[in-house]
Amino acid sequence: MSDPNKISEREVTDPAVYFNRRQFLQTGLLAASAVATGLAYRQLNPTSTGSVTTAPLAHLVTPAATTTVDNGFRATEPPTSFANITHYNNFYEFSTDKEAVAAASAKFDTKGWQVSVAGLVNHPRVFDLDDLLKISPPEERIYRMRCVEGWSMVVPWAGYSLSKLLALVEPLGSARYVAFESLLDPQRMPGQRGEVLNWPYVEGLRLDEAMHPLTLLASGLYGRALPPQDGAPLRLVTPWKYGFKGIKSIVKIKLVAEQPRTTWNEAAPNEYGFYANVNPEVDHPRWSQATEQPIGKSGRQPTLLFNGYAAQVGHLYAGLDLRANF
Repeated sequence: MSDPNKISEREVTDPAVYFNRRQFLQTGLLAASAVATGLAYRQLNPTSTGSVTTAPLAHLVTPAATTTVDNGFRATEPPTSFANITHYNNFYEFSTDKEAVAAASAKFDTKGWQVSVAGLVNHPRVFDLDDLLKISPPEERIYRMRCVEGWSMVVPWAGYSLSKLLALVEPLGSARYVAFESLLDPQRMPGQRGEVLNWPYVEGLRLDEAMHPLTLLASGLYGRALPPQDGAPLRLVTPWKYGFKGIKSIVKIKLVAEQPRTTWNEAAPNEYGFYANVNPEVDHPRWSQATEQPIGKSGRQPTLLFNGYAAQVGHLYAGLDLRANF
């Protein structure tokens, strides 16, 4: 008898097509292909879990569940397994094959990492990684994560609210947005040698989104430092937005007056908006966003508005047309 948790080869769209969204556009594949691919998501069993050897996080704060459910810091669903979180990754800087990213990034070294925080601030500064990590003790946040592709996870991140870093540099009154940029280094990130996207990866938030307590500067998961495949050493996590907003391996943060460029919006502006708020009522042009496939589970589930964080962030978009501002 065949294993019901395995996905047969004939059910899965060729990764060279599916995982390369730019090629998807260039070759003119339409909704039927996307829907067929979406149906292929079932229970994920990684073919190789490998080993993840990042260090345990010191001084990790684990807030009591009773004090963090209402503010959104702790989802009620059980976390996705460590193996799935670390071996099912979208990180095109290393590979367009989700299950190949872990191996492709295994030797990625973050020694000497620095992050510049500049632009419309009173105190621009280049931070060494150790200095950034000392701004606040890492706090465990168990967040839902929803990918625009139609799958989801629940991840026990560790880090601190981005607002703590931004407060340190003191944004000017003219600052309205925060722009982020990932490392550009094709030698260390082999996926950047290809043209799947315009490198480096860039993202952005409105300043009020960036200052929201849920917006996390993440440095770890499952109580350990971030492994390379999940965005080491620092990544952005905004749990009410689609996963592509979670820029990884950040090296630049800049406060600006005008809406910044974002990678996927530039690559396909009719498909990937600046806001990218999870919304089951606003479909992707090639597939429905009404349901999602939790990785590690069988069967799809309804997608929640703002990924279940409407009570915490809905006020940020009062009066905003969520269809026009997708």
